[in-house]
Amino acid sequence: MFADRARIFIRSGKGGNGHVSFRRELYVPDGGPDGGDGGRGGDLIFVVEPGLNTLVDFRHKRKYCAGDGKEGGKRRCTGAKGENMILKVPAGTIIKDAETGKVILDMSNRTEPVVLLKGGRGGKGNQHYATATMQAPKYAQPGQPARELWVDLELKVIADVGLVGFPNVGKSTLLSRVTNANPKIANYHFTTLNPNLGVVDLSEGNGFVIADIPGIIEGASEGVGLGLEFLRHIERTKVMIHLVDAASVEGRDPIEDIRAINRELKAYNPDLANRPQVIAANKIDAMTEEDCQVIVEMLEEEFGSEGIRVFPISAVSGKGVKELLWHVNALLKEFPEETTEFAQEYFFEEENEEPVDSIVVAKAEPGVFTVEGPKVERMLGYTNLESEKGFEFFQKFMKENGVLKRLEELGIEEGDTVRLYHLEFDYYK
Repeated sequence: MFADRARIFIRSGKGGNGHVSFRRELYVPDGGPDGGDGGRGGDLIFVVEPGLNTLVDFRHKRKYCAGDGKEGGKRRCTGAKGENMILKVPAGTIIKDAETGKVILDMSNRTEPVVLLKGGRGGKGNQHYATATMQAPKYAQPGQPARELWVDLELKVIADVGLVGFPNVGKSTLLSRVTNANPKIANYHFTTLNPNLGVVDLSEGNGFVIADIPGIIEGASEGVGLGLEFLRHIERTKVMIHLVDAASVEGRDPIEDIRAINRELKAYNPDLANRPQVIAANKIDAMTEEDCQVIVEMLEEEFGSEGIRVFPISAVSGKGVKELLWHVNALLKEFPEETTEFAQEYFFEEENEEPVDSIVVAKAEPGVFTVEGPKVERMLGYTNLESEKGFEFFQKFMKENGVLKRLEELGIEEGDTVRLYHLEFDYYK
């Protein structure tokens, strides 16, 4: 089965922690701090792979995590960088936030790899925190946390022209005649279960990509039949060819078929109804010339005022097909050559940015509370808790920033543990 959707969990790498160590050399009994910085976490990267045309690989594996950075070492050694995670997707893949459905990234026109989630920065080693008043800092900065997200991958095929029509009107037959595609053709409904793409090669460098979009019937926009499975694939198309059974072999009304499909397109995406359309009245080889003339005049009278041309064709014999293709080619020249790209709606950096001065107080487990945040990290970096003055400053910091109040709201009791990164102390009023 053609796989055009997948939900996956992605995560960048956590930054490695900074290291706490001191020089220990012969004849230097009290060497200074030499803890190295942690390594940067790996990035989560998306890249278009030309040979791919489905998302089937993402059905078997759901979690993709970049490598974490390694902790720094002694002698100012920086920890190793985490390994990047590179996800290869087909052209036309859209990445959406799973929770909101907003577009994060459209890989249609991307020729270079795109870093979606950056790895966390490595923490600074204790060598950076030595001051005139604190020459032996026993604190190093933790690495930045990893960034993680559940995302939906959707593949919207990249085609210039969408071929739409009710089942059994001859879409697959027409596609096989005008392109190098080899769709399955049989005389029963829903023979086509996958969007089929083909290249129409006209003379003098003219041509375009056409897609046979199956499953669009009445109620498709509401999930009837296979509609929702494939309606997404028509969103990038610039021109639509409505193929109808002009001979009414199965008793269908061509005019009502076109109206019904247009209603579904409009219900799914109002913009689709405004795109140029062409009507291909198929199966004229099964009609007399008089009957063909009547049905074409009916279609022109109904849709001509909307600027829609009608072309009588036979997908089997090829009659009238060349005129149809050249008209579609002319319509396409009115559009820019770039593939339609969906604008970004979800900005991960902005949505998940932590305020610079935020302090997060939480109950990690019974009897253990954590206090974290950039402001806490900075305070620990320049405060010597081993000195009386430094400890007084620490207590003042905890009170003025509402940390003690928040701990009491969470139900802390005397003797419980408070953890600030590498520092732990017992709580007493």
